[in-house]
Amino acid sequence: MIGSGSQELAELADRIVAGLRELAPDGCRRLEAAFAMTVVAESALFLADDGDHPVRCQVSDAVWELVRRHRNLSAADEDGPWWRLVVHVDTQGAEVVTDRGAEPFPGEQLFAPQAYLADLERYPRSRLPVWLAAYLGRGESQSRSPRAAADGVRADRSSGVQAVPVTGELPDLAVVWARWAVLAAAFVAAGSERGPRIGPSVGIFESSGHSGSTLTLLPGDRAVLSGGVWDAPVLEAAYNGHGAMPNLFAGAPDWVVDPVLNPRVMTGMLSFCYWWDQGQWYRGESAPMAECAPALPAVWTADTVAKVVAGVLDGPSPDAAEVLVSAAQAAAVTRAAIAQVVGEDTEVDVDGALFQFVLADLVAGDIVGIREEEALNLVRDYIRSRGHDTTGFPLSTLRAERISVGWMVRSPVPDGELALDRAVFYVADDGVVERSSSSVPLSAFITDFEHRFRLRTGGPMPATRGGR
Repeated sequence: MIGSGSQELAELADRIVAGLRELAPDGCRRLEAAFAMTVVAESALFLADDGDHPVRCQVSDAVWELVRRHRNLSAADEDGPWWRLVVHVDTQGAEVVTDRGAEPFPGEQLFAPQAYLADLERYPRSRLPVWLAAYLGRGESQSRSPRAAADGVRADRSSGVQAVPVTGELPDLAVVWARWAVLAAAFVAAGSERGPRIGPSVGIFESSGHSGSTLTLLPGDRAVLSGGVWDAPVLEAAYNGHGAMPNLFAGAPDWVVDPVLNPRVMTGMLSFCYWWDQGQWYRGESAPMAECAPALPAVWTADTVAKVVAGVLDGPSPDAAEVLVSAAQAAAVTRAAIAQVVGEDTEVDVDGALFQFVLADLVAGDIVGIREEEALNLVRDYIRSRGHDTTGFPLSTLRAERISVGWMVRSPVPDGELALDRAVFYVADDGVVERSSSSVPLSAFITDFEHRFRLRTGGPMPATRGGR
């Protein structure tokens, strides 16, 4: 049996919908209205859409009175009165939804903190949404100015506080940075407004679930990885329980400061902070990376990155994507390598993807190496000189794909067949030919292939050792 309060709320909702319909221009197919309210402030956004474009409409005093009565009646709910009332009306029917802050309010309907504080004085609540509690300043300040950082370093030294070395949870910095750039390039190529991005010396990521992070590079092979998980238990405990905010900067050096931290540090929503120094990741009282993972792009393995890229672009094989990951980790990305993954048609933004690698400083210089035809001839000679059986593997079908320090040569798999243990050849830019198999992961072989090439030629070593 529906209680009298619930029945009256339903009746008020119906009357609000009817009132909005009366206010809308003739011919409107869809109405959207959002009311925001506290005991001292209120606002409304009312749009009517005729199918061509939305028109902003005014809310009448009569509808406002119904909305106020609805909120007053909703105060009897154990969760307290709503802060926003959202109305959707279309040809299929109407929906009225109460919003108590499960997600942050849109900027045009977010009042000053004083408005919510006044509302809480009138209607006390046992729990607040974490984001709103942080907005109202209920927790300890997370800000870390350069002066505060210097004071913190001195205090840590005097009390013997040390950072926690992190092993086995994150790939090395250069690997994380390269994979972040590959993912960013894929999302840019696909024209997606979401997904990771690379800026000058910074990687940026905001998930669809309100978690996010930044990776800020600093001189001297140092970096800061920080961000916030939307529903992190430490934030819930700090704002709605009796727990203290963890000291995310325990043992941190004096260069871990506000300008290099994720912007959540200014809103009280920072839930983790890691830093890279002298070839090692460290953290203070942050949770292990497994608990922070929702706030990071999928940089955990080359295979994970390749699968995400293939999914975003809806077409390239994971093999081709792994080659691009390998090139990024070797700081040897070319436009051709990107095009092999994203294609060259007008629907993909190859130049935008390339610019992500430019910003990440992962683009190859002028390639001085062997040409494609020379690589193919070297592989043919290699096969003939060793008497390899080429049954079902005609040498005329060999194809070459450019990788960071040479070429990958293989024969296409005939339609309807599986590429089980087929030969794959690698030709380095110094003419050395190596044989592998389709059963060996491309990323694993190419990483070692590049390593051996640089050992032979004395070139700079790719920063991929120790990555997962």
